[in-house]
Amino acid sequence: MFGIIRPCRNRLSTQLREAWLAHLCGLCHALRDQHGQFARVVTNYDGLVISVLVEAQSERASRRTAGPCPLRAMLPAKISIGSGAQLAAAVSLVLASAKVRDHAEDGDGAFASPRLAGVGRRVAARWARQGASTGDSLGFDTTVLTEAVLRQGELERGIGAGDSPLLATEPTETATAAAFSYTAVLAGRPGNADALAEAGRLFGRVAHLLDAVEDLAADRASGAWNPLLATGTDFDEARRLCDDAVLGVRLALKEVEFTDQRLAHALLVHELEAAVDRVFAQHADPTAPQAPELPRRNWFVGCGIASFMFCTGQMCCRKEYNDPWDRKRRQGFCHRDNCCTDCCGDCCGECGCRACEGGMNCGCRSCCRSCDCDCDCC
Repeated sequence: MFGIIRPCRNRLSTQLREAWLAHLCGLCHALRDQHGQFARVVTNYDGLVISVLVEAQSERASRRTAGPCPLRAMLPAKISIGSGAQLAAAVSLVLASAKVRDHAEDGDGAFASPRLAGVGRRVAARWARQGASTGDSLGFDTTVLTEAVLRQGELERGIGAGDSPLLATEPTETATAAAFSYTAVLAGRPGNADALAEAGRLFGRVAHLLDAVEDLAADRASGAWNPLLATGTDFDEARRLCDDAVLGVRLALKEVEFTDQRLAHALLVHELEAAVDRVFAQHADPTAPQAPELPRRNWFVGCGIASFMFCTGQMCCRKEYNDPWDRKRRQGFCHRDNCCTDCCGDCCGECGCRACEGGMNCGCRSCCRSCDCDCDCC
């Protein structure tokens, strides 16, 4: 249940927050209903964007009432259903399978054991089959995703100092472009496909670069391959590439014909921008001395602990919890109240929405985050 799009409750209006949770729960239920309980471990924040995009282009939202869940304080709730949640599940499974297979083949962490590496390969193969089956039922060929991911290793071997890090992000860009583009087909708006492919391509670029920034210190220490280290790209250039891509996503979405763009705009414009701010702020000086870190748990142990914490509501309800893998202190999702304190209060324009009072795009990078209108002002 991870990803770069992590909205706090202060940046979304009540209506948009409920819609976001409906898509998150819808993805989780789609994985469980079609592929069993274990498949729910691939639930992630970024995958639900696929479901959001399908609904944003559709004439009406498809919902059903789901039963009690620990993450909802054992309360029933309306969740998203239909082709959007299914496509999100298919994409999440295929990409997760590729990642697990890559770790198993490289012998990373727990996969250094031949027996566990074999288990990892079997899990990856199962998820790939399940994702392909769901994709086929929707008319979506997941081969484009698997082929893109499989090209990654070959590309990395050919990249060296002085090359652009964007050479390494191409497979991720291709995979996300295909997934974003197909949401237009499912929603019955094929004219949106090209613009959404561009938005998806740039979203994938941001995701890949932010992952490289987050892993930079660990990769430098372990000698693992990292696109920023391999190409000699500094933080300023990486930040410029991310900012340009975020702007590109915003511009591409302006070309898309939506029925209701509010949540898609909030996630893919404002929350994507917030993700870039957050990651670069947390890793502003990678060469500075770091406090000793506890040993990182292996993939299987971390997944087991994460599943327990997820099912018992600790990630949501506790004020702080220890990350299942790196053991760092994390703030509970329901206690992130101080993430919007730097807003200048002079946002957007005069569209009349709840967050638009006063000026026009003041540029404080924290404004308009709770905007719940359907304008195009922020």
